[in-house]
Amino acid sequence: NDLFCVRSLCLTYRAREVSPRCSEGSFTSGPESSISLSAGSVAENYLCEMGCLVYFSSIKKNEVYVHTEAVQAALAQHKEEKLALPMPTKRRSTYIQSPTDTHTPPDSSSSSDDDESSGAGLQSPDSWLDSGPQGSTSSSSSSSSSSASHSDHRSPHAPQTHMHTHTHSPAPHPHTPLPPHSHSQPVALAEAFAHAQIGVPVSSRVSTKIQQLLNTLKRPKRPPLSDFFTDDQQEIVEVPRPDPNTPRPEGRQVIPVKGEPLGVVSNWPPSLQAALARWGATQGKSPALTALDITGKPLYTLTYGKLWSRSLKLAYTLLNKLGAKNEQVLKAGDRVALVYPNSDPGMFWVAFYGCLLAELIPVPIEVPLSKKDVGSGQVGFQLGSCGVCFALTSETCLKGLPKTPTGEILQFKGWPRLKWVVTDSKYLTKPSKDWQPHIPTANTDPAYIEYKVSKEGTVMGVAVSKVGMVTHCQALTQACNYTEGETMVNVLDFKKDMGLWHGVLTSVMNRIHTVSVPYAVMKACPLSWVQRVHIHKARVAVVKCRDLHWAMMSHREQRDVSLASLRMLIVADGANPWSVSSCDAFLNLFQAYGLKPEVICPCASSAEAMTVAIRRCTPLPARAVLSLGGLSHGVIRVNTEDKNSALTVQDVGHVMPGALMCIVKPDGPPMLCKTDEIGELVVNSRAGGTMYYGLPGLTKNTFEVIPVNASGAPIGEIPFVRSGLLGFVGPGSLIFVVGKAEGLLIVSGRRHNADDLIATALAVEPIKTVYRGRIAVFSVTVFYDERIVIVAEQRPDASEEDSFQWMSRVLQAIDSIHLVGLYCLALVPANTLPKTPLGGIHLSESKQLFLDGALHPCNILMCPHSSVTNLPKPRQKQPVGPASIMLGNLVAGKRIAHAAGRDLGIIEDQDLVRKCLSSQHQFLTEALQQRAQTDPDHVLYVLLNSKGTAVCTATCMQLHKRAEKIAAALMERSGINTGENVILLYPPGIDLIAAFYGCLYSGCIPVTVRPPHPQNLTATLPTVRMIIDVSKAACILTTQFYVKILRSKDASASVNIKTWPIIIDTDDLPRKRPAYVYKPPSADMVAYLDFSVSTTGMLTGVKMSHAAVSALCRSIKLQCELYSSRQIAICLDPYCGLGFVLWCLASVYSGHQSILIPPAELELSLGVWLSVLTQYRIRDTFCSYSVMELCTKGLGGQTDALKARGVNLSCVRSCVVVAEERPRLSLTHSFSKLFKDLGLSPRAVSTTFGSRVNIAICLQVRHGTTGPDPSTAYVDMKSLRHDRVRLVERGAPQSLPLVESGTILPGVRVVIVNPETRGPVGDSHLGEIWVNSPHTATGYYTIYDEENLQADHFNVHLSFGDPHTLWSRTGYLGFVKRTELTDSSGGRHDALFVVGSLDETLELRGLRYHPIDIETSVSRAHRSIAESAVFTWTNLLVVVSELCGSEQDALDLVPLVTSVVLEEHHLIVGVVVVVDPGVIPINSRGEKQRMHLRDSFLADQLDPIYVAYNM
Repeated sequence: NDLFCVRSLCLTYRAREVSPRCSEGSFTSGPESSISLSAGSVAENYLCEMGCLVYFSSIKKNEVYVHTEAVQAALAQHKEEKLALPMPTKRRSTYIQSPTDTHTPPDSSSSSDDDESSGAGLQSPDSWLDSGPQGSTSSSSSSSSSSASHSDHRSPHAPQTHMHTHTHSPAPHPHTPLPPHSHSQPVALAEAFAHAQIGVPVSSRVSTKIQQLLNTLKRPKRPPLSDFFTDDQQEIVEVPRPDPNTPRPEGRQVIPVKGEPLGVVSNWPPSLQAALARWGATQGKSPALTALDITGKPLYTLTYGKLWSRSLKLAYTLLNKLGAKNEQVLKAGDRVALVYPNSDPGMFWVAFYGCLLAELIPVPIEVPLSKKDVGSGQVGFQLGSCGVCFALTSETCLKGLPKTPTGEILQFKGWPRLKWVVTDSKYLTKPSKDWQPHIPTANTDPAYIEYKVSKEGTVMGVAVSKVGMVTHCQALTQACNYTEGETMVNVLDFKKDMGLWHGVLTSVMNRIHTVSVPYAVMKACPLSWVQRVHIHKARVAVVKCRDLHWAMMSHREQRDVSLASLRMLIVADGANPWSVSSCDAFLNLFQAYGLKPEVICPCASSAEAMTVAIRRCTPLPARAVLSLGGLSHGVIRVNTEDKNSALTVQDVGHVMPGALMCIVKPDGPPMLCKTDEIGELVVNSRAGGTMYYGLPGLTKNTFEVIPVNASGAPIGEIPFVRSGLLGFVGPGSLIFVVGKAEGLLIVSGRRHNADDLIATALAVEPIKTVYRGRIAVFSVTVFYDERIVIVAEQRPDASEEDSFQWMSRVLQAIDSIHLVGLYCLALVPANTLPKTPLGGIHLSESKQLFLDGALHPCNILMCPHSSVTNLPKPRQKQPVGPASIMLGNLVAGKRIAHAAGRDLGIIEDQDLVRKCLSSQHQFLTEALQQRAQTDPDHVLYVLLNSKGTAVCTATCMQLHKRAEKIAAALMERSGINTGENVILLYPPGIDLIAAFYGCLYSGCIPVTVRPPHPQNLTATLPTVRMIIDVSKAACILTTQFYVKILRSKDASASVNIKTWPIIIDTDDLPRKRPAYVYKPPSADMVAYLDFSVSTTGMLTGVKMSHAAVSALCRSIKLQCELYSSRQIAICLDPYCGLGFVLWCLASVYSGHQSILIPPAELELSLGVWLSVLTQYRIRDTFCSYSVMELCTKGLGGQTDALKARGVNLSCVRSCVVVAEERPRLSLTHSFSKLFKDLGLSPRAVSTTFGSRVNIAICLQVRHGTTGPDPSTAYVDMKSLRHDRVRLVERGAPQSLPLVESGTILPGVRVVIVNPETRGPVGDSHLGEIWVNSPHTATGYYTIYDEENLQADHFNVHLSFGDPHTLWSRTGYLGFVKRTELTDSSGGRHDALFVVGSLDETLELRGLRYHPIDIETSVSRAHRSIAESAVFTWTNLLVVVSELCGSEQDALDLVPLVTSVVLEEHHLIVGVVVVVDPGVIPINSRGEKQRMHLRDSFLADQLDPIYVAYNM
């Protein structure tokens, strides 16, 4: 966190590994040289004889900047490749950090020199900035030609179903307000339904960037892919293959290193309390502490006499004056929190020593500034584990603490309830003359508890015993040669670590005058500590590298300073390898100011082991030049070819006096390392921590470590303490530290230091994009390995292009130098990363924000392609040979996967026999005529509005008469012949039904089409035109309202209105009867055409014969038990599929009454459907997923209001969802659970399944209260990707819940077929669902009479088994599972499970993925993802996510989406697109139109908020 300078990291493009040792005592460094090693320290021989140990005097001034040169060399290598990286696309309004225009021009993506000519037609940045209306927030990726898809946003309530093309007319402005019930449907194919696909414009910037992305992915990955294999039954298992070139440790086992004996000085006091008492009595006027104000000037000086007297008063007050009637509340050994700001060291000193005198245990913590302080809850955990009930603070600090409206101190989250004690002098009581504090001899009882923040953000209290505290002070006194009366300048935090040990404890033991320079003063005056050294002639200064750097930055402000008085400049973080450059640069600059080289003394320390080593004043400090490649494998190696491949570290001196240290492996058992191996420093000393207070489990693993040798035997009985420092012992027992265990990132078995990566990032010049000290590096676990993430704070004046260039160069530099790929590099706005109390980055909180999707970056770059190298190998599909075809490719399974509904049989309904509707009537026209004669007043249809009021009804006779009027009008018109197609252009209602039967009466073939939206003709009218052209319609039947629209001026802007066929207004037709009612000569003739757009964007029309219509109606009647006295409610669109059949056909055939509720009415009144079910006491109702989703989302919080209005759904026996997709289990469960309080049975909801070739295959309606529930199966997702079905238990990993798609209709047979071999498969296989039934469509309707597609989908034969039966291919994948339930014939029930559309499956890495599974994972990734859709383009997986939250969350989605797809589906996302809600097109059935979305994206027409191209 204190990194402000480029570390002296000497690296090259590729580290040359040193080959393993051939024999004992020899080391081979190349093909021609072999160096013999003598006995002794192998590490020392390596370092000395191979020239990697140098002395300070031989270091050239420019060597500390070699790392920058190495980085530039690595970047030059990439520049020579002329590789263009696609720049992310960001909407201009997404982030505006400063008034200056720092946004991304639409063509500022970094294209290569070779592609310059292709960008000649693109706009210049200036023209882009000047274009568009004022205040526009249009996308930087889209020009003025926004797509019609953007203007076709879903309304907040209803899905959209109109189709449009790219080629017809421009779209409206993206911000044009849309009607509340506008519809959209995917791009239709230019011709009918066949093979032509819409091309992407050549100038599309999106496709250009994808090509750039593909170019970057052509580079070979480094390191190569590990070998994995995939088993359907097991998790992914790695096949380890050791790299023969991996360097291994070769030295002998290290032996413990002993520090010099701790000298016994006769006048050392037995404890710190005794030392304070001595100096307070004998040297009362001697200065103990000087505090500075915010300007850096002395504020006050605390003498030893004042320190002693005030501490005495506090001790007396704490022990005797806190309770009522002077009862003693605190006892010896109680823990007390010290809450003092860094600007008030004097009060802290008094409180700390007052607690020691009262034999209380002080627990210093940071001042909580707000309820949302970073890590506040963790501090509360520490206070709770330490049993703290009292907190000491100053009056000024108490006033600044957050308070409740009543003035009480705020109860911080996770904190125990504290009693606050003010320790200002005026509140303290002078002790009585007979009271004296008890000053015991130092023992093993805790003296104080110092807080320590772990890598995970946990705050733990390290207890330091009384003997440990005094012994540590003695060891520091001996190592630093402290003498009485010296002056020390302390820049560090006086509450912990080196600032506490030197500036508060050891200074009192030796009567040192401490000048405390707080952090706030350093921010205001960075040179203040140097000035204090000069003014006070200080002998010792305790600083960090940050302070050295700040002093160098501001040294020009004051030249008349001298550092000649310093004998020790203790660098607290000198153990960090990057401290070398700070120390060298500071010496080079301030040597002219009297600074001596031997003065700089780096040290190594940790909260647990306290001071581990410190360099004594020596004129010849040592340097070690280590191979970075070797370090990543945990061994000490050098590269003799080029020093730029090495890491330069400085020694931190010798082990502390009285301590014993050894090196153990950081992972696993504490086994001693070898001499050329990097390990963790463990220390045995009385001067160290004793435990994590209140955490015995963690204490044992850290403070009670017994090192073992190679055979596993303990080397002794004395316990060691883990320091958390990684390093080795060099020549002369010098200690070298290469990093911290907490900063270690282990990726693919190799170790990388976070500080190394920060140094490389900072070496990418020029640093005009980010702040030097505001870079966080951490790792996250994604797909069985750690992934490196770098987050930096971006400068407000940095442009988007500068930021992207810097990020891409950092990626290249780290990839080249460290041989590791970054997973994510993110830039956040300035001052937004969580801060520690002293201004550093709170690493664990930053990581948690990243994982939670709350980091809010302003720029992000993901590189999963280069960092994820452990994906399983792609599956290689075996070629299908003749033998496989003959065997049907039956690999496993107990039986052939097939199922059938009950027999359709002959109608035996006496009610229909009485009404002459026997089996001889094969046509619906005959059925309607007979019903009009026998039961003319029976109401067949009731149409309701949004208020639930009946606006229109139709009896059998009324419907017959209206049909006759329309038939007469058609017959009278010349140019309309029998058998010609007629377009029905009506809103949902009874007019549509009458027009349908009017066409049948006249011998015409009806084609139902959704009417265009009057306020959105540009998008919706071309769809109508296309269906008219494809069907070659001779006439259009519609209402007067739509006649005006079709001939309006607005319509002429979208289509050629002069070429409409005959238009007949059916509103005011004369009451005429046709001369006759047409009866087809054969039931095999076409009854009507059913046009629909598939989810793949294909416009398909199928021909339904009269025989198929009658068979379908008969099958539905038997399945649903429909008869004249029944009522059903229908809330569906009536234009295609089963929705059309239920709306227009079923009532005429079966005689039941249909309550019609147009879905558009729900937009005006969400509760109308549920109210109608209650009002009419409906037992069976049909709806779509879009209606169900609308009610679930819109009425979720209104169940109490609905209940108050009398809505009661207990009458509903079946709520059937009509769909052509996999059942949406989560939605149906949510609906059932939500409306359970309104009486809805949890067993009521069921589903149907149909396809284009057969619009009704499955339909489940409960009969009575004892009907079977739909079967549910849990299948293994990994097996599904291999087209295998493996059933697992609920809750199993990678399990996918699937529900039966309804009961198979009577007369329907299905078989599961291998789509490649066309042979039936076993019940353990996933295959295509083939269907045989009397109501299958006759075939596709095309204008070219092409038979290829027809023959491929209709009247298909199995390759073996039953070669005579004719089947139709549904295009859906599924499987059959035999259940324990019994069917009507008494046999076991075979359940059909639909998994997904074959055309929509994604073939990636040799496996078959279903988009809905990936989309489900994506939708769970972040709370702000409303909807998502996936598709592929050139083998890249593209994820489009709708953002329902703030645009500030947009970039948070990118890493979460990438990670969740990688974790759950083993796929790397190529492009992440974040869009506004409603952009993903949905058809009338609630199905996503993914191919239309793909075309809109590639044509740059989505107006995305952000587009991320994963590298």
